[in-house]
Formats: sequence, C-alpha cells, structure tokens
Amino acid sequence: MDDNTRWQKLAAEALGTAFLVFVGVGSVPATLIINGGTPMTMADLGFISLAFGAIVLVTVYVFGYVSGNHINPAVTLGLAIAKKFPWKDVPAYMGAQLVGAVVGAFAIVGVLGMVASDVGLGIASYANIPWYQAFFAEFVGTFILVFGVFGVIYRKAAAGWAGVAIGFVVFAAIIPVAPATGASINPARTTGPMLVQQILGGEVAWEQWPVYVTAELLAGVAAAIAFAAIAHTKADKQDKVDNEVNGAAKTATEREEAAS
Repeated sequence: MDDNTRWQKLAAEALGTAFLVFVGVGSVPATLIINGGTPMTMADLGFISLAFGAIVLVTVYVFGYVSGNHINPAVTLGLAIAKKFPWKDVPAYMGAQLVGAVVGAFAIVGVLGMVASDVGLGIASYANIPWYQAFFAEFVGTFILVFGVFGVIYRKAAAGWAGVAIGFVVFAAIIPVAPATGASINPARTTGPMLVQQILGGEVAWEQWPVYVTAELLAGVAAAIAFAAIAHTKADKQDKVDNEVNGAAKTATEREEAAS
C-alpha cells in the first residue's frame, strides 16, 4: 500500500536525470561563458565536478525512496544483472532517464540561452586521443561509480550514507577522467545533450557516441559482477535461493487464486 506507482517511479527517474543534466552538465557551459574564452583550469574542473557530485547527493535523498534514483542506465543495467532490479522495468527506466536528460539539456539552453549551445552544451567528447583510450577512460570512470553504488546499497553498508558516498564518488571519478573524455560516465548524460545540440543545429560527433555508451554499459555489468565476486558471502547466496523459492511459491499461489 505504501509502494510508489510505476508512473511515480518513472517520473522520479526522469526528473532526477533532468536535475543531473541541468546542474552537472549545465555547469560546463556556465563555466565557459563566465571564462569568456579563457582556457579551463583545474579549479574550474573542481567546481564542475562538485556540481555533479552535489546534485547526485541531493537526488539520492529526494528520489531514492521513490525510484531508487538510478538516473543512469549503467546503474540500472548493473542492478538488473545482479538481480536487484526486475528486467521487465529496465527499458522503461532507461527511457525515462533519456527523456530526463533531454529535458535537462533543453533547460540549460532555456536558462543560459543559445550561447550555451554555441559553447558546446557540455557534450562529452574526446579529441587527440584514440577511441580505445576514450573507451577505457569511460569504462574505468563508470566502473568506479557503479561499483560504489553497489557498495553503499549492500546489506552490510553503513546506513544513511548512500547519498554522500555516491556524490563523492561522482566528484572523484570526474577529476581524472574529464581531461580525456569529459567524464560522462552515464549513457543518458551522454545522449541527451547530443540530441538537443543536434536539434538546435549544433555540431555533434555522433561517431563517438558508440564508444561512450558501449563502455559505460559494459562497465555497469562488470561492476555488478566484480562486486558480487568480492563482497558477497554464503548468506547472500542463501538469500538468493530463498528469494527464488519464495518467488516461485508466490507465483504458484497467484495462479491458483486466479484459476479458482
């Protein structure tokens, strides 16, 4: 009775992703506009990373109890691989996240004007490095993020610190990855601004899109598998068996009730 509806969960995912893109991605064109053509400094990167980390921290506490606050298809896929999220809801969650990313990108332009598009709209891209280096950078950054998510939601983790921990891991991962690829580490964050920039007539390097999205999704899967291998105990395996048995029993009971 106290569970949120499917549409509430999808709305939370869309809105949470929109917040992430507007604040996090929006901090990039905002910085470029303020700098007025001056090269970005380490201090600028620090504040951009802080913007991403801070908004993720907020969304965890605002939307976490509604939808889980995935706001990242790599997280959703990783949770599904780990059987902590139903596969049937994966497409809807990813769709909501993409919609949110598009809305957030349009909001950036609505607030900052077309100059935000002129300076690139915060699109993650790479230059002067080979595609495989960009792939590795996005894989590593996303792996750290998703692995961190699994760590803070694990049954042995300290309660109440998920938002702070996830916010800080986002902040930390962006610092070393951003100079290589812009540190998207999120397929929705990668795709939404690219679509909006294309709609607005800006230049988009679509040939880089598969590098980002493939690396990010594979990292989500790898993080789920690696965390299970490192952290899970016999108790986790027994819980898994018990849940499967209980689920099968519940399904059988529902079928019997439907037939009677």
